[in-house]
Amino acid sequence: MHTMSSKVIASDSIIHSRPSRQINVVLRNPEPTPVISEPPSLEERTIQEEKTNTHHLFAEFEEQLNAMVGMEQVKAIVYEIYALLHISRMRQEMGLSQSSHVYHMIFKGNPGTGKTTIARIVAKLFQKMGVLSKGHLIEVERADLVGEYIGHTAQKTRDLIKKAMGGVLFIDEAYSLARGGEKDFGKEAIDTLVKHMEDSKNQFILILAGYPYEIEQFLLTNPGLPSRFPLIIDFPDYSTDQLMEIGELMMKERDYVLSQHAAFKLRQLIMQAKQTEQFSFSNARYVRNLLEKAVRQHAVRLMNHYPRGTPSKNELMSIRSEDIK
Repeated sequence: MHTMSSKVIASDSIIHSRPSRQINVVLRNPEPTPVISEPPSLEERTIQEEKTNTHHLFAEFEEQLNAMVGMEQVKAIVYEIYALLHISRMRQEMGLSQSSHVYHMIFKGNPGTGKTTIARIVAKLFQKMGVLSKGHLIEVERADLVGEYIGHTAQKTRDLIKKAMGGVLFIDEAYSLARGGEKDFGKEAIDTLVKHMEDSKNQFILILAGYPYEIEQFLLTNPGLPSRFPLIIDFPDYSTDQLMEIGELMMKERDYVLSQHAAFKLRQLIMQAKQTEQFSFSNARYVRNLLEKAVRQHAVRLMNHYPRGTPSKNELMSIRSEDIK
């Protein structure tokens, strides 16, 4: 028994005298259980696609608006309209109540302040957002609406409203409809418009445009008119710097360049016209007409200087001060 015990002790001592090996055990996190989610339904995919498309859509309109000089307040109101339409669509998707909105508008501003251009953009915006089915613009004036005998005006006005269905009916110088007084056929056109604005308010949008003061007087001729136009947008006159920027953009689009002296002369003419034509100054339209005439004068000048030769590329592009009359 003693001998066996010694062997066991010896054996134990041999075991403890061996060099120890450190074993590094790496504990790995278990693989996460994959979460299998059901693919979105067709309705959910459609809603998501519509939201993405809507944001891309306004980016296109925003690009058009940003390309226009000035008009910051006008651009802000256009964005308000988009925001209202977008949020209304989201509320509808969430099952919230939808209030009926009226989008008839009044554009107040002098000629050449961008009213027609904005009307076209608004028409397309309403079409893309699902308010209007076509998004086209029918631009008319008094002569298109007022007839020559009793009953003729109402028929002409109804025909134009029919053409505008799904789009925008844009009446420039709308105040001219009320200039003839009670016996004038223009009143018949106004009454017909007012009736269809209410009866077909979700089928077309009416935009009245014209000089600020005259539009204000026009609204006083019919007590029911102001309340039917919840959107009244002011189009301010362009500053001289803004008109110069517009002119330079017009020239750039046509591959023309204003010389330094030509630009100085254009600025002087704009400032003079703004002072002498305060109530009839046509803003961007004035600049466009002036520059289109300058392009014609430029062509005549080159023809006279080069009856047989060919002008250089620089000469073909350069508008000089003598071209601006």
